[in-house]
Amino acid sequence: MKYLNEFRDERLARMLAGRIAEKANGLPELKFMEVCGSHTMAIARYGLRRMLPANIGLISGPGCPVCVTPNHYLDHAIALGRLQDVILVTFGDMLRVPGSTSSLEKERAGGSDIRIVYSTMDAVEMARKNSGKKVIFLGVGFETTAPTIAASVVQAEKMALQNYFVLCAHKTMPKPMEAIAGGKKVPLDGFICPAHVSTIIGSHPYDFLSVKYGKYCVIAGFEPLDILEAIDMLLSQVHSKKPKVEIQYARVATADGNPTALKLMEKVFKVCDTEWRGIGMIPGSGLCLNDRYASFDAALRFEVEIERTIEETACICGEVMQGLARPPECPLFGTVCTPESPVGACMVSSEGSCAAAYKYEQLI
Repeated sequence: MKYLNEFRDERLARMLAGRIAEKANGLPELKFMEVCGSHTMAIARYGLRRMLPANIGLISGPGCPVCVTPNHYLDHAIALGRLQDVILVTFGDMLRVPGSTSSLEKERAGGSDIRIVYSTMDAVEMARKNSGKKVIFLGVGFETTAPTIAASVVQAEKMALQNYFVLCAHKTMPKPMEAIAGGKKVPLDGFICPAHVSTIIGSHPYDFLSVKYGKYCVIAGFEPLDILEAIDMLLSQVHSKKPKVEIQYARVATADGNPTALKLMEKVFKVCDTEWRGIGMIPGSGLCLNDRYASFDAALRFEVEIERTIEETACICGEVMQGLARPPECPLFGTVCTPESPVGACMVSSEGSCAAAYKYEQLI
């Protein structure tokens, strides 16, 4: 397939792997974190860890939006879905994520009106066609999806819809990356920065990682050659001893990002503190509806009793997302917790570290 197979050429991959091995020769052990779940899945799917020399390690980070959505948010959504005349609308990857005692999938089987859409505008249209219902969209995701949700709110305002609402759980990537870079739990040399997020925000929001924390950074695409080239670029930075932010994914990402999307996000959202599953509260890492659009905020418009949050204590999803542990180290991995019967969010999502490891890397 044109513009896809070109980035999966085995001969070129082996050539890049050889170049990486040459550059890595004589260097100390280096660890780079990919913070995007799509990178995690690609690394596992194409066996990229096996192609790297022993002194180059790849660590998965908190880049799966479904995985980092906390139990309390799921419990809140479930409570809203139980209200009369409510249609709960979500992207499909949220359906099986476990809350404290239930999931959206179980609630739908029990009679709650929960529907899957592939576009936020589908949710707006659903509200238009169901004027007697209250349509609540589950706004989950990073900077990649936040502009589309902002657009849905603006469109609902233009259409004067009184029955469209959003339950916000938007998160932004630079803050957790700073928390990891500035911490001492995971000694990192650099980051493989997320591609889709970077097409929106550009490369400048990562500059502090190099300037303040001395981390080598490359924004990479999702194909195997993209990731291998990004690692090669990171090693070039290591040799030069000049940390900076580079863009490997130049066919899509730019330094300034997408001005239109950024302007739309600024119009609709405000920065807020938000909780990350397994990690905790990260100040300034969330986006919620600002005062102008507060009437669309489901958390403000509906009073519901939310059950007491219960965490699965044996699940180490939080440690996995911080790079403190690998999926096979979890006592539930592959036995109690599988993609067919997930206990933790990291096993549910197609971008989750545990799902990737279970499907492609169980023997590593």
